[in-house]
Amino acid sequence: MLRPRIIPCLLVKNGGLVKTVQFRDPKYVGDPINAVKIFNEKETDELMVLDIDATAEGAEPNFKRIAHLAVECRMPLCYGGGIKKVDQAKQIIGLGVEKVAISSAAIENPRLISMIAREIGSQSVVVVLDVRRQPMGTAYEVWTHNASRNTGKPVVAVAREAESLGAGEIVVNSIDNDGQMQGYDLALARTVREATSLPLTVLGGAGSLADIGALIRACGVVGAAAGSLFVFKGGYRAVLINYPGQAQKDGLIRDALRS
Repeated sequence: MLRPRIIPCLLVKNGGLVKTVQFRDPKYVGDPINAVKIFNEKETDELMVLDIDATAEGAEPNFKRIAHLAVECRMPLCYGGGIKKVDQAKQIIGLGVEKVAISSAAIENPRLISMIAREIGSQSVVVVLDVRRQPMGTAYEVWTHNASRNTGKPVVAVAREAESLGAGEIVVNSIDNDGQMQGYDLALARTVREATSLPLTVLGGAGSLADIGALIRACGVVGAAAGSLFVFKGGYRAVLINYPGQAQKDGLIRDALRS
């Protein structure tokens, strides 16, 4: 039976773990491998690792780093960053990663979704949509290259196209809410949830477990991903890797689904 998942999202830049605010001003918060080891101990549902340098700089995935992460990681691992070719995706899956995430390449060449899905299976293909609300409006558009390029494409149209081409999951990431820790953009989450039947993960804005509960109440069975929530603690944002215990997590999900 499918159930909501609570997913730490780790951003990697120059080999280090960083956190951003609205995709800007990356703050170094530690070593990714050490973070993975801690999340192993906390029995995390799933882990998402995104290399934010690779696409922006036109670099290919760092296969050595990915192999190291895959060896250490004892939960399902999704990796994204710099994947532009089918062979790259196949190599990453061969290293022991469960899912590959594609973003800019999927927007620029949607056929890549189908090509990768044929080789590794739709269940392993995740399309990440970085989304910003239009100024003075309620429409959402997809941006690429670390939120530096506006595609002008509505998120609903892109999500539906990704589903039709064989994607196995959609991750919708709010640029506006990134790092704000003031809650998810629930309107955005509902919009994408209603547009596609694919498994959906929502990222951007979580500042408390209550925010995760609110997302689950709004969208039902969904992946609740967060970065700042799981690497910072307290109002001064002291760096501390954290994750809810099993009983706390089960209670949160149970209460949210009953509401």
